[in-house]
Amino acid sequence: MNDAVPAPTPAPAPRRARVRAPELIGKGGWLNTGGTELTLADLRGRITILDFWTFCCINCLHVLDELRELEEKHRDTVVIIGVHSPKFVHEAEHRAVVDAVERYQVHHPVLDDPELATWKQYAVRAWPTLVVIDPEGYVVAQHAGEGHAHAIERLVAELEAEHEAKGTLRRGDGPYVAPEPVATDLRFPGKALRLPSGNFLVSDSTRHELVELAADGESVVRRTGGAGVFNEPQGLALLPDGRVAVADTVHHQLKAYDPVTGAVELLAGTGRQWWQGSPTSGPATEVALSSPWDVAWWNDRLWIAMAGVHQLWTYDPEAGTVQVAAGTTNEGLVDGPAAEAWFAQPSGLAAAGERLWIADSETSSVRWIGTDGVVHTAVGTGLFDFGHRDGEAGQALLQHPLGVTALPDGSVAISDTYNHALRRFDPASGEVTTLATDLREPSGAVLDGDEIVVVESARHRLTRLRLPEEAVRVEAVAHRTRRAATDVAPGALRLDVVFQAPAGQKLDTRYGPSTRLLVSSTPPELLRAGDGAGTDLSRELEIDPEVTEGVLHVSAMAASCDDDPANEYPACHVHQQDWGVPVRVTADGAARLPLVLAGMDEPRA
Repeated sequence: MNDAVPAPTPAPAPRRARVRAPELIGKGGWLNTGGTELTLADLRGRITILDFWTFCCINCLHVLDELRELEEKHRDTVVIIGVHSPKFVHEAEHRAVVDAVERYQVHHPVLDDPELATWKQYAVRAWPTLVVIDPEGYVVAQHAGEGHAHAIERLVAELEAEHEAKGTLRRGDGPYVAPEPVATDLRFPGKALRLPSGNFLVSDSTRHELVELAADGESVVRRTGGAGVFNEPQGLALLPDGRVAVADTVHHQLKAYDPVTGAVELLAGTGRQWWQGSPTSGPATEVALSSPWDVAWWNDRLWIAMAGVHQLWTYDPEAGTVQVAAGTTNEGLVDGPAAEAWFAQPSGLAAAGERLWIADSETSSVRWIGTDGVVHTAVGTGLFDFGHRDGEAGQALLQHPLGVTALPDGSVAISDTYNHALRRFDPASGEVTTLATDLREPSGAVLDGDEIVVVESARHRLTRLRLPEEAVRVEAVAHRTRRAATDVAPGALRLDVVFQAPAGQKLDTRYGPSTRLLVSSTPPELLRAGDGAGTDLSRELEIDPEVTEGVLHVSAMAASCDDDPANEYPACHVHQQDWGVPVRVTADGAARLPLVLAGMDEPRA
């Protein structure tokens, strides 16, 4: 007989409250399900990842690409559901969401939520946001921003093992039903270029090709590329040697295309996406890029609209190098010296003498940089004001323009994409006018004599228009972002960016602070104190009671590395997110504003 006193049973580790996932609702209905309306009950037994996205957002497009490998690897246990949550008015149109799902090759079900009903149910504050739901229907993790695929992959493996053992995991085919393919010569073309031969070269983004069309803009002469050669190519520019520079957007590379031989050659980029802390200059094929969207030859360099990091870069073919030319990576509209300027997804470039015109899509603005290196705004006011209004440039409005085209008289044509219009800004008069409407998502245009050939991306064609002697004004329409404002109290407001390193990682403090926080506001008077940069992810702000509403702009970054003492060279990961939080100042508003940078997976039952 053993008379030893048994050791006491350890108390179970405290568990966090389990939160039942709210139902998925959206007035736009479901896409990629063959007409089936899905509910969370239909997904029970599967690991569900909700991807809150909107198709204007470059970070959202990055997340779509990040999730593809996980989606394929765990296709019998994981269901990814895209919840489309619009920022711009155009993005609330169901037809536009249908187009975007095909354009960006989304191969999972998508809920069209034009009124942000599910967004609000899950208390989402930023695009993109990922929410993980376990097979029993409970929320187990939430991540804002991009770069979380590594952490979610680990979580999925844990959930598979846990629920396999419990008998609550259901394997099998998911609810995705592919739509019927449509036969057209072009499919969501991005940009066009007139070749010296008189033919047109078009980046056919969804089919990953360059398509050469005859001078009529319709007859196909040659196709080059396909998946593996290009991945959603966009911008095109003639180089001095006669080749065409191609912004190979999803490959994060620049390539050169020879229109005579059809040969394709790498110019710049490693094929990996640039992250904070990566080199910003050096040998072109050794420096990572991030979603180059357009290119233009100007001032003896190839200029690159680096939409993925809100900057302009340049490529020097003589030296074979790339470097940052303008922008800080912070997203917004700030003019001034190139190194201090802020952009927001620059997506179109046009060279015109001493100016390089820029379509800065997320701020719905047209801007320019001069040979003196100073950035100016011609049209547009910021991230959250957009619409269709002609007149004096200071009060004119655009909606997510993707292209600019220099005109012979010194003015610039604007592919006003989400307004389905071609607009014109005249620096001489300071006026914005409308040249044409009823163009379906124009994304670029090119001159051909006294005509302009417009890339109608969502009509899958080039459309030829005669430039009118005088533009026609249209009735003014103005919009602001549709997200509900957060009520905050006047005076002291504590901002907390919540970050916990993913499982198996720790903050990287080898070279100093591994976090960064940048705060500003629109209007600037909203903040009496607390704006500026720092390394602490918490900050005391002071809200001016005289300003009744505005937007808080918050940019946060944290770096974490694998926590394995035996690994001399641990893999490191950068977590970064920008928020624009509309706020309303009220006496009974909140005194604390929490924003989740990376909500870590909690212990599960």
